[in-house]
Amino acid sequence: MRVAVLGAGAWGTALAVLLASKGVPTRLWARRKAQAEALQAMRENRDYLPGVAIPAYLYPTHDPEEALEGAELAVVAVPSKALRETLAVLPPAPWYVSATKGLFYGGEGVRTPAEVVEALTQRPVVALSGPNHAEEVARFLPTASVAAGPEDLARRVQALFSGPTFRVYTSRDRRGVELGGAVKNVLALAAGMVDGLRLGDNAKAALLTRGLREMVRFGTALGGEEATFYGLAGLGDLLATAYSLHSRNRMAGENLVRGVDREALEARGVVEGLYAVKAMVAWGKEQGVELPVAEAVHRVAHEGLDPLAALKALMAREPKEE
Repeated sequence: MRVAVLGAGAWGTALAVLLASKGVPTRLWARRKAQAEALQAMRENRDYLPGVAIPAYLYPTHDPEEALEGAELAVVAVPSKALRETLAVLPPAPWYVSATKGLFYGGEGVRTPAEVVEALTQRPVVALSGPNHAEEVARFLPTASVAAGPEDLARRVQALFSGPTFRVYTSRDRRGVELGGAVKNVLALAAGMVDGLRLGDNAKAALLTRGLREMVRFGTALGGEEATFYGLAGLGDLLATAYSLHSRNRMAGENLVRGVDREALEARGVVEGLYAVKAMVAWGKEQGVELPVAEAVHRVAHEGLDPLAALKALMAREPKEE
């Protein structure tokens, strides 16, 4: 099987390295020509995954036609905000694996990346999501993930990606898997804010536990299965993202409360939680659903509320049963 990986950031490169290391002919499409040339010359992604060698079966390219020529499937690993414009300029693949985590909200309600890919390409799509930091996947540290979508294709993704250090489970709950992957980024921003304010482990544990309930409330209201949010793509991904030094979203939350502006936060990559929280809060207001943690993150990140004031508001909420 020949595979095209679309997006040469850390995650796209890590997935391409994973596949190529198994002997799968893989082409890695880079949006910028200079980046593709550097990847070819150095056999290393020094911008996003320094120190990780590019295997022989991995060929970087800037040419969309070359990337997708003969590919049996395409793995989409671009930031959510670039998803539509990227697919608009690329030739179609027979089917897709969406490795993008994010949320879209508009006239059609909340949509996930796989749903957007499916609508734009009219091709089948499997979502791949879990506690998978690119830095660790590319260095072959053990982890697990979930391939969610049509059963036959999910099993093909399972077989394609599974190996000694990357265990893949299957699920039919694609929407739940993707919603978990998006919401955990919002909660990771909140966790980073707790770290930045040095509020302690108790505060962080309490926030994430209540945040998990918020993930379940949001996700099940949008059609996800409750059990999914307690699995790898929900709780598992949340734990990895909210505690890791690799986590872009956790670090962004920490830096936000220290006065770093949003433009500087995204200088080296998109912080997906900053976009997902907008979709969550807009949906919650429209539907009359309380999402207090997401609302607090939104007010700090997008409205300039003092983070300690946001904390005070959360702590002063009406007492209730757990």
